[in-house]
Amino acid sequence: MKTLHAPHYTCPEDFLAGLETQQYIASKRIGTAVYLGLHLEKPLLVEGPAGVGKTELAKAMASLLDVPLVRMQCYEGLDESKALYEWKYGKQLLYTQILRDKLGELMQGAATLEKALEKLHAHDDLFYSESFLEPRPLLRALREPAGCVLLVDEIDKADPEFEAFLLELLSDYQISVPELGTVSAKVRPIVLLTSNGARELSDALRRRCLHLHIPYPEAALERQIVQTRVPELAPYLATRLVAFVHGLRALDLKKHPAVSETLDWARTLVLLNADELGEDLVRDTLTTLLKHEEDVATALAALPQVMQATRNAAQVHAARA
Repeated sequence: MKTLHAPHYTCPEDFLAGLETQQYIASKRIGTAVYLGLHLEKPLLVEGPAGVGKTELAKAMASLLDVPLVRMQCYEGLDESKALYEWKYGKQLLYTQILRDKLGELMQGAATLEKALEKLHAHDDLFYSESFLEPRPLLRALREPAGCVLLVDEIDKADPEFEAFLLELLSDYQISVPELGTVSAKVRPIVLLTSNGARELSDALRRRCLHLHIPYPEAALERQIVQTRVPELAPYLATRLVAFVHGLRALDLKKHPAVSETLDWARTLVLLNADELGEDLVRDTLTTLLKHEEDVATALAALPQVMQATRNAAQVHAARA
């Protein structure tokens, strides 16, 4: 089994710079974890709040390494047939109809029942051939001729039984299709598993993976992310926007705004041609950041204090610049 290599990235800093070319701005800790996972050939378990860039990291890696991204979205009730492969039953039924219509022609020359059965069995094998196989994400990942990035998204939403099955597959990077035999990976895929903490993952999974936790970014890093992804936004406004978001994260909210919401809000300000972050604008667009009505109410009640903290943070940043 071959291994997918990245010869141009000989240290974590190189890989971090490479991610930046894909507009993925990350901390050195993230770059180091991804670099080690790639070269140690171990799956990377990426945890953290929703919206901080876990899925985007897999997309950026696939783009950087110029390999396909194969994504498997996990959910409760996910089983092997939906993750590995299934048979195209509609096509098999059509083939059955064709076979029945041609049965008389097939039986010509069969003098005995044994001979007739031999002819039928020869066509029966076609039911479970490649023509009728529908690959699902895990099988597609094993079959990628140049390797791929396999993203197992939100593994915490899958049942523990599926988690155990996944570990068995990832240990050997091969599966057995009873009708076709064993399918082994031509090139070992790079595996990222993400978790939002919906349930506790098993120790067995954690032992087999390198661990990376992506928290909400510090203000300086988040400003860089905003300026990279939404370059139309004025730098001074990006500073105030990020300071305001950090003020919201200090509140007792049901769901704190993540980086994805910060970027949505930045695009909203550009769309509205905003040149200042005033209270009226904040009130009108707050639902871009907050997804629960009780959180909106909490933020509006604390709005004067958050706005003052935003102004203070902006002044400190301007003094340091």
